[in-house]
Amino acid sequence: MKSSTLRVFLKVHTWVGLVAGLALFIAFYAGAITVFTDQLHQWERNDARGVAAQSTALAQPLIDAVLRAHPAAADDFILRLPSADEPRLLLEWYEERKPQAGQLRQFSLAPDGALVEHAAKSELAELVYRLHYTAGLPKAWGIYAIGFVCVLYGMALLSGVIVYAPTLLKSLFALRPGKNLKVFWQDAHNAIGMLSLPFHVIFAWSGAVMTIGTLMLAPFQFLVFDGKLLKIIEPELSLVSHPVETGKRAPLMPAHELLARAQAAAPGLQAKSMNYDHVGDSSVQVQVYGSNAERTLNNLAGVALNGSNGAVLRVVQPHSMSPGNAFLRALYVLHYGNFGHAAMQWLYFVLGLAGAFLFYSGNLLWVEARRKRNQLEQPRNTRLMAQLTLGVCLGCIAGISAMFIANKLVPQGWGALALWEQRSYYAAFFLCVAWAFARPPARAGHELLLLCALLTGGIPLANYWSSGDHLLGTLWRGQWLVFGVDAVALLAAWLYWRMARATLRRGLNGDSNSVWALPGARDALPAARHATGGKLRADL
Repeated sequence: MKSSTLRVFLKVHTWVGLVAGLALFIAFYAGAITVFTDQLHQWERNDARGVAAQSTALAQPLIDAVLRAHPAAADDFILRLPSADEPRLLLEWYEERKPQAGQLRQFSLAPDGALVEHAAKSELAELVYRLHYTAGLPKAWGIYAIGFVCVLYGMALLSGVIVYAPTLLKSLFALRPGKNLKVFWQDAHNAIGMLSLPFHVIFAWSGAVMTIGTLMLAPFQFLVFDGKLLKIIEPELSLVSHPVETGKRAPLMPAHELLARAQAAAPGLQAKSMNYDHVGDSSVQVQVYGSNAERTLNNLAGVALNGSNGAVLRVVQPHSMSPGNAFLRALYVLHYGNFGHAAMQWLYFVLGLAGAFLFYSGNLLWVEARRKRNQLEQPRNTRLMAQLTLGVCLGCIAGISAMFIANKLVPQGWGALALWEQRSYYAAFFLCVAWAFARPPARAGHELLLLCALLTGGIPLANYWSSGDHLLGTLWRGQWLVFGVDAVALLAAWLYWRMARATLRRGLNGDSNSVWALPGARDALPAARHATGGKLRADL
């Protein structure tokens, strides 16, 4: 390939990566945590720890108790069945009446049969997941913005492969640590990108399909199918259409009987939830969702029933799906790593963090490549990109850690816990962005990394303050999920602290003609070394 063509692809890779990189950092960092969404439930809810699994026989008493106390819930509610991550039966519905309109209300039965409402509902895992598919932008349009970012992401992957594939075999494992940090970061960036390329192709492709897939169908919807395309594919996108009330009263079949009929209609169904619509009306529908015991990539299963007479309306199993639907569901599973159990989840977690590093390092390499080697004053655009990268990337890390801490330390009387979790993220994020632009990049990098270390290290401390559970205690009692969150947080805090030290060391001892150099560091260095007995370099 001609050198001029390669330069074009290199420019495409660089600029597309810069445009999409900051949003993708948030998506990948939050996505790594989202892999363990279900498992996070035991950590975020103290009252879910050490509770014996409830019997599904209590499902109908729970439904009856909620409907007696809140008749408005009959129109639409979800019954969450006990699982390894949540041992209790939970009934959820959204309040429509003011002043609680739009608020999720959640109920369970106490051991004595009393109805318990969980007022301080945490949405920690849901908020992290929302960051994954919106990058913190408003939900109404953020999901579409991320979809277009995924398209740019695919372009960056393609151009990067074209540029670096010819030297892949020679330099794939050539990590060259030393004084030239740019060479080391370039080697690490290329190695991680190439080794995880298949996963990045899946993420880019599936991310675009899941976020802007509907927009991609728009031309066919209006130009080919005369506005009827979505109606044609609706059976593939949902189990059944929403029922229309008839106005005729009808009794509700007990939940355990409906569950038994669903499992008989779909052998091997491992039910996770039951969605109820129009309880009390003859049109009442119950949709049972779960997974199939078959060891297939796509194991989604569901059964729709008439909730009054138990008639089976539709059964969806992996082997009965249309090829297009099965392919789409498999793409979802590949995107989220919902297969292969714990080993695959940890692999996706590592790949998510590696992807975040890929975008962070790409921006830093751009800054380093454009600095003036023999000039103290650096171009304004490189300084701004350095500040923006520090503010957004480290702000995301600090914000997510702040959410975890808020989950444990927000007092009960402060109102909706989920609202304070969300506020804590945006407060930390925008504070970091403002700090990155107010301070020299080297100072900001050091200080913001210390903040990330402090907040992340505070996660297990906040958990202990709130619940009394500490690392040794959860390890001794076999609460592996709670122990895992606290242990990973401590490890991450240590890594951020080491990165903060390295950033300060680079600012003091690195090239003074760089945006990462500390102002006046060269003049102060001899005096500092003298004051510390010549041990400054080793102690930082």
